[in-house]
Amino acid sequence: MELKEIQNLIKFVAKSGASEVKLEMDDVKITIKTGSDDRRGEPTYIQHIPTMASQQPQAAPQPTVEAPSASAAKDAQAPKDEDSKYITIKSPIIGTFYRKPSPDKSVFVEVGDSIKTGDVLCVIEAMKLFNEIESEVSGKIVKVLVDDSSPVEFDQPLFLVDPS
Repeated sequence: MELKEIQNLIKFVAKSGASEVKLEMDDVKITIKTGSDDRRGEPTYIQHIPTMASQQPQAAPQPTVEAPSASAAKDAQAPKDEDSKYITIKSPIIGTFYRKPSPDKSVFVEVGDSIKTGDVLCVIEAMKLFNEIESEVSGKIVKVLVDDSSPVEFDQPLFLVDPS
């Protein structure tokens, strides 16, 4: 299973409101858990299971989707009226958010900095790999929405950018 397919699956589960989805295929076992507003960032587990060449491939079970609870509603993430004119830069992966390339260096961007497409905004550590997150828009940083060294979820807002 490709990384892009896993990211799409995570996004689908997050939008569906399901609290947990398990998917088992030939050599991959995925469990995606989402929490209510009172819990922070449940992890996504991906486990590769060794298989023998003589084993017959099995059909993937269909994930079960539970009805979303009222507390799991995404009303808290709805943009405010004053923030609606800004572009939100979101996390493409789950991991730990860092504003600096290393502890002894300065932050990538500050509020008020002008950025252009391709500028590095932060790094997100996932499984001991540091992934540089580059801007896909040009503009001015209005707000940093995440504290340094804090965990972030897939599609979580990180920055607000004024494109004008």
